[in-house]
Amino acid sequence: MLDYTLLTAFAAVIRHGSFDAAASALGLTQSAISQRIKLLEERFGSTLIIRGQPAQPTSSGKTLLRHVQEVQMLERALTDDLGIATDAPTTLRIAVNADSLASWFLVALADFTQDHPNIYFDLITDDQDHSAEWLKSGEVVAAVTAIARPISGCDCTSLGNFRYIATASPAFVSRYFPNGVTIAALSQAPALQYDTKDQLQNQWAQRESGASLKAQHHVVPSTQGFIDAAKLGLGWGMNPAHLVEPLIRSGELVGLGQNPQFDIPLYWQCNRITAKTLAPLTKAVRNVTKDQKSAASL
Repeated sequence: MLDYTLLTAFAAVIRHGSFDAAASALGLTQSAISQRIKLLEERFGSTLIIRGQPAQPTSSGKTLLRHVQEVQMLERALTDDLGIATDAPTTLRIAVNADSLASWFLVALADFTQDHPNIYFDLITDDQDHSAEWLKSGEVVAAVTAIARPISGCDCTSLGNFRYIATASPAFVSRYFPNGVTIAALSQAPALQYDTKDQLQNQWAQRESGASLKAQHHVVPSTQGFIDAAKLGLGWGMNPAHLVEPLIRSGELVGLGQNPQFDIPLYWQCNRITAKTLAPLTKAVRNVTKDQKSAASL
């Protein structure tokens, strides 16, 4: 029989990133948290946490974390089914791409929390092509992802297309693209990149010119910072359509190439075991996208 006092301490360390932060959240001393993790690791006969900044679960720890999250969600579903009111907080760890987080996803969370005040969110941002990895490892219970194929043990719901537009400032276009978006121009024009996983610029450039992007780039890990960098002429990049369309209309930014629009299909994937408990959140996510023609319009 698993000791859930120990498991609660383990989950808190992973969620808060350190033993000290977990102790503060649970109202315990750091030594008490350390002792509970030590007992848990002794019972499992393996290391569960990589001590670092932040603390991370080992492979065994990820399996255990998945179990803890599933049990918490199942207990929540049981109290709801029995009509038992509970003030016990439940934390949902969800992976979402930064551009969705900066635009439509928070609307869905706000709608959901109107009827679920004791549920809290621990959001992890990652590229839409990689956010599903968090779900595969069991570190989150749901993810917004570009992966269309249902992950093992998960339900998958299409959210429509999230639209990006290749944009730059008028001065930048005059300087680097006076004759249009050519392979030669792309090799010289500084690009913007969210992080090392961000391949959107390369994907659009390859579609537009038929060649892979080989230009130097600025790393700007912020959705708003990405737009500001484009406005200031620092580089060109793929920006969310609904955020830059007003700037294109005002002339602060211009679309690049013959077809500056680039659509990325997004999907909502959630752990099947906890799908019943997550159903209201899934509904809120779907409603936000359904209210528009597609997620690209959000």
